[in-house]
Amino acid sequence: MRNPSVSVIIATRDRPQLLRRTLEAVLSQDYDGMVDVVLVFDQCPPDPSLASAVEGRVVRVVTNERSHGLAGARNSGALASTGDILAFCDDDDVWLPGKVTRQVAVLQNSGADTVASGILIDFEGQLTERVPTAEYLTVEALLRSRVFEAHPSTVLVRRAAFFDQIGPVDEDIPGGYGEDYDWMIRAAEHGPIALVPEPLVTVLWHRASFFAGRWETIILALDYLLAKHPRFADQPSGLARIYGQKAFAYAGLGRRAEARRWALRALRLAVTEKRAYLALLISVRLLHADVALRLAHAGGRGI
Repeated sequence: MRNPSVSVIIATRDRPQLLRRTLEAVLSQDYDGMVDVVLVFDQCPPDPSLASAVEGRVVRVVTNERSHGLAGARNSGALASTGDILAFCDDDDVWLPGKVTRQVAVLQNSGADTVASGILIDFEGQLTERVPTAEYLTVEALLRSRVFEAHPSTVLVRRAAFFDQIGPVDEDIPGGYGEDYDWMIRAAEHGPIALVPEPLVTVLWHRASFFAGRWETIILALDYLLAKHPRFADQPSGLARIYGQKAFAYAGLGRRAEARRWALRALRLAVTEKRAYLALLISVRLLHADVALRLAHAGGRGI
């Protein structure tokens, strides 16, 4: 049986040097099958010089014609793709050698529709390994914890499952914040997510994140996720995490009373919810939100 073709969707915006590094890592994969790369330029002029075609490897350049942001760009790339399997990669992440070969084999042998892997987080040159286990990729576990290890740049999914059963990326989430998290929850609801339990992607964390400081958008997006996934109510620790994130966002906005209110709601559900304590410290001006974010990133964690 021939190896299934793989379409790699890379959404990009104003990161030409990082994009070239990302693209090189994808094209240098040792996968013995067709790799079709779709570069989706979002809110910036496309670079047609990146298009290419050699045996087994094709790079196409398209423009995001759907909603602005990652969600619309990823869906634009998926609609323009041709592969039996879809893969996603952020424009500042790097696939490690052997990623596609390893994951396609697991996907084929397991019969699953989706496969993920671990990651290496690169924050200012400091590497942190994050590898999930299979039990962390269930619906219940994803509701309890964001499981950042299940990063979108690690995901491969069968084409039919993406379009018909799981569904495309949700473009209605405010600002696109958490769109990958929402998609992973839906993927787990559809069926088991297979796993290669080792890092296959280097994920770059840096100050150029488009979500840094967008606290209002984050609050709206968290409320949207809670409304869309009512099963959060069955996972007190997961609900506490969302409340803690809201508290932190309100603290970042300087809305101290609301930060304290949501922090206390989080702690009533889970006294160990660290984001709530951080929000309280920020609300009484004993800590700055940017300092807390930097310390979390240095430890390979997010807020």
